[in-house]
Amino acid sequence: MVNKNIFRIATVFLVLLGLALVTYGASAQTYAFQLTDELVNYTINDDGTVSVEYYFTFQNEPWASPIDFVDVGMPKSSFETENIRADVNGVPVSISSDYQGEGGSGFAVELGAQAITDVGTVHVVVPTINRMIYPDDEKSDYASSVFGTTYFGQEYVSGSTNLTVIFHFPVGVLPSESIYHLPGENWPGPAVPAMVDTEKGVTYTWHTSEANGHTQYQFGVSFPSKYVPESAIVRTAWLEELITWVMAVFPFLIMCAVAIYAFIIAPMRAISNARKRKLEYIKPTISAEGQGIRRGLTAVEAAILMAVPLDKVLAMILYGVTKKGAVQVLREDPLQVRKSDPLPEGLLEYETEFINSIVADMGARKAAMQTVFVNLVKNVTEKMKGFGKNETEAYYKAIIDKAWTQVVDANTPDMNPVLNEESFEWTMADRDFEGRSRKVFDRPIFIPRWYGNYSPSMSPSWGSGSSGSGGASPTSGKVQLPGADFAASMVTGVETFSGQLIGNINDFTGRITNVTNPVPVPVASSSHRRSGGGGGCACACACAGCACACAGGGR
Repeated sequence: MVNKNIFRIATVFLVLLGLALVTYGASAQTYAFQLTDELVNYTINDDGTVSVEYYFTFQNEPWASPIDFVDVGMPKSSFETENIRADVNGVPVSISSDYQGEGGSGFAVELGAQAITDVGTVHVVVPTINRMIYPDDEKSDYASSVFGTTYFGQEYVSGSTNLTVIFHFPVGVLPSESIYHLPGENWPGPAVPAMVDTEKGVTYTWHTSEANGHTQYQFGVSFPSKYVPESAIVRTAWLEELITWVMAVFPFLIMCAVAIYAFIIAPMRAISNARKRKLEYIKPTISAEGQGIRRGLTAVEAAILMAVPLDKVLAMILYGVTKKGAVQVLREDPLQVRKSDPLPEGLLEYETEFINSIVADMGARKAAMQTVFVNLVKNVTEKMKGFGKNETEAYYKAIIDKAWTQVVDANTPDMNPVLNEESFEWTMADRDFEGRSRKVFDRPIFIPRWYGNYSPSMSPSWGSGSSGSGGASPTSGKVQLPGADFAASMVTGVETFSGQLIGNINDFTGRITNVTNPVPVPVASSSHRRSGGGGGCACACACAGCACACAGGGR
């Protein structure tokens, strides 16, 4: 009898436990899925609005709760919710304003009876988003648009994503007029998109099978502003935007003393820091404690390590490849360069990339030049791993000082300094090259005959005498020039070359910084509600214009 009672009690306990587990499982949903494929169409319409179309293919984990809601983050709140449409495997579903993705704005797709338990494709079309086109930072007659994809919480999504992002230009834009921006550093695919020109217009396509669903990827393009209405281009001054934002978020601060700091001091400090950071193209991690000196860097690589302005580094590379006989500057303004065929042996990788970019057509030259410097900065960062930055900088500064000494001490019998080609390349790595060159080259200087290939405006008449400006010494095989003229030509040459190859140096450096030392993106916490997801948002556009899609979501 006792045994039967114990059996009955145990049976009742197990039944109650099972009911409790079922009840708990029904109330505590667990979300886990893979985003196997994602296609994004980003279309710049003729009226100056943009349209965004997503195809998300989800593969739900067998043990996870069904995907019943998908949060889609939007670039701005200036989208028209009533026109959004969505479907799951072709079956229309509802749109809700109950957006629970973190960061920015967006909407929710309610899957309802179409909740995904196995594999399904969610198709979303947002026909109209306003205020997404900005003036191009470098070309006054161009406009630009930058977009970042929506993403899902890392705790919910796993595996790799076959991602395709297609930018559609306004109808009428010619291939020669279209410009792409390099994607962010986190983009695992090719940086250069595939261009297609059809009757419907020009498109740029970025694709990779190595993406993931929890990362936001940024892309951008520029095009002549004449193809969209002037009224569609956002030209609001930064101060006006700042005041509008502060008044909306902190209205109670407007009438108090704190507003002085919020409206004046803080914005000015932020702008100053942003401009300063724009030039910091070396990652802070390169400054981490290391052991010993990294020897063997070239003068160009040492200049990168010491964060020498990139216009000077550009002139250094051009000097080096000219000295090696790889290129010849035929004309400085407008710049005309001839590439040697065949190229001489012994060129470094960045020199070869530089040569290929400098002879490219004007439309592709700037983007190609940007790639050269991005690769150069990354290579120097890689070479510095495990070495001390401060010790290495001191080592190369000593080499630069020694190079200046060698230039000064390299005197000919008539006491005119001779341009020591190797030493001179190191002097160009000096951040104060302009000031020191004016002091050092205070007397006539002998330069090698090939120097005219680097600076044709300073190419003298090759005479037979050894005296006077522009005369060739029969013993030295070099040519004499006034030192002041030589120093001035070097300083103005840097400005001329950089102005024609990369445009505004601050904007160009900012583009490099955006890839090699981007603004850190904080990781936001996610909400455990409904079908998994939620994403933080940090918009860090350093390319032309700023219309990033700060997009979270996914649930």
